[in-house]
Amino acid sequence: MFRGRRLNRSAAVNALNFLLLMLLGAFMALPFVYVLNNAFKPLDELFIYPPRLFVQNPTLDNFSDMFTVMSESVITFSRYVFNSLFVTAVGTAGMVLISSLAAFALAKYRLGLRKVLFNIVVLSLMFSGQVTALPNYLTMRDLGWIDSYLAIIVPAFAMPLNLFLMKQFMESMIPDTIIESASIDGAGVLNSFFKIAMPMVKPAWLTAIIFSVQNLWNSTGGNFIFSEQYKPLQYALQQILAGGIVRAGVGSAVAVVMMIVPVSVFILSQSNVVETMSASGLKE
Repeated sequence: MFRGRRLNRSAAVNALNFLLLMLLGAFMALPFVYVLNNAFKPLDELFIYPPRLFVQNPTLDNFSDMFTVMSESVITFSRYVFNSLFVTAVGTAGMVLISSLAAFALAKYRLGLRKVLFNIVVLSLMFSGQVTALPNYLTMRDLGWIDSYLAIIVPAFAMPLNLFLMKQFMESMIPDTIIESASIDGAGVLNSFFKIAMPMVKPAWLTAIIFSVQNLWNSTGGNFIFSEQYKPLQYALQQILAGGIVRAGVGSAVAVVMMIVPVSVFILSQSNVVETMSASGLKE
């Protein structure tokens, strides 16, 4: 009898927790729903009182107006989209390669200073972008990378969080005996890396891709980009919203366009995030 009561109480608690999570999820989705509906609202619905959350007469005018509004700019809207896509794709590919190689070396090879190097990586996680803004600018200036794609792409190769996740995952999921056996069979370091390590840590680098895409796709170029031809999509959104409330619909349309890439990447890779987080926390 008591066991039955405990089971009923447990089921009730689970149902309550599920309901609470559903309510919190719906609340967190409100901004997304609001922006999505505004992107399809005609101008008269945007300023109707009392305001309505859901669109009544959907239109695609706001999406076509993105190109019309930006036609007055120095470069076209499509160039802003290309800049963001190019920076995100190249930066993410380089990040996966560099972070994975560094993590593989730190996790599977007995380097003399590997603990010191890894501690430096962990320490760098504690510094905000504001702290490193001036040193980064001076470095980019000395390298001659100001006003170029390199100013955004190359720093993205060294994302400490991704290196940390990759290193912890490799330590947890790749036994040393596998690497040693491959070495005995004549496999070189790169062969072991590409043919053994990378397939085994696929959840980790897919998770790293999510973080990298989010970081690069939302980049504004910071203090490194001044020429219009290199500015990303974020800058186009700022330009449109600078036109005031009458451009609220167009701004929402741009925001929806900006959601497509990160949301698509997350949907395709989200099943690997929990596995990576669990594995990366198994060891120090």
